[in-house]
Amino acid sequence: MSKGMFTQGVCVLFERAPSLEDLEAALSDCDIRKRLDDSEEWVFGGPSLIVAYLPEANGFVSIDIVDRPWPDHMGDAHEDTMIFGAWSMGHFGPLTFPGGLQRAAEQCWAWEPGRTIAEQHTAFIRIRSSYVFGGADDSPFMPSDYRPLPELDFVTQIAGKLLGLPGALCYFNPNGEMLRDQQGLRETLEYAKSNDFPPLDAWSNVRMFNINADWCLMDTVGNGQLDIPDVEACFHTESFDFNQIDNFLRNVSLYTLTNGEVIQQGDTMDGPGGIRWQSHQFENGLCDPPRRVLRWLPLDDREVPVEIHNAGNTE
Repeated sequence: MSKGMFTQGVCVLFERAPSLEDLEAALSDCDIRKRLDDSEEWVFGGPSLIVAYLPEANGFVSIDIVDRPWPDHMGDAHEDTMIFGAWSMGHFGPLTFPGGLQRAAEQCWAWEPGRTIAEQHTAFIRIRSSYVFGGADDSPFMPSDYRPLPELDFVTQIAGKLLGLPGALCYFNPNGEMLRDQQGLRETLEYAKSNDFPPLDAWSNVRMFNINADWCLMDTVGNGQLDIPDVEACFHTESFDFNQIDNFLRNVSLYTLTNGEVIQQGDTMDGPGGIRWQSHQFENGLCDPPRRVLRWLPLDDREVPVEIHNAGNTE
């Protein structure tokens, strides 16, 4: 999966759809360039506002209202062809994968109400950035000096403003499969700003799965929004502290974001448990969604389960 027409996409889930007037009031301090009161196909765009992001590079953000629930199944190539087509073109987020909202709820560790609150939504707002609105057919999908971090921050700030609207339930990042309420998102963004580092936990989720009776997987999902691979850690469940694994995944992500993809197949670094961990590059992770990952294994005396070694294709 890769970015195309839309380079970022986040959402706000609502128990009832707001109006365009509500959106205009909430975004009064933004540079609103256009208003579209209706649309032919909701899957591509509902009533919307177009906000300038980097207009000199044809960079704009579409904020549209969809008065129906999020289509988590993302359609079918033979039956729900319209939804499937829109999904495959990135209209629900450039890295979105079917079942993302369900997984976000199941893996909502930082905000307990997030496990069930999405069940109340009947509408959502999409916030999608693009560099091809109104451009020529041969226009590039993104400028040569494209920078994903400030762009992702921009659409997230817009989502924060919309969370104050009546009926807003929560922020939903479908690419990072995560849910946050208004307070949680605000605190995350403010903490990151005050400490001068990117708010990775506003954009990518850390999840946990059992591999077998003895081994566990923790991974990130959503790093692709920043054009870096996600991170997996596979480990003996009773031998490591989950909080240390969480910090390790975030630190590896931040290191890669800061230094580029310099970690190579077989490289090692200090990690949880006071031991060295070794990296392995894979085209696909152990769990959906499909994406590039750096898989880390502890260099201790335990034999790694065969299902870990055989999952994914080494690059």
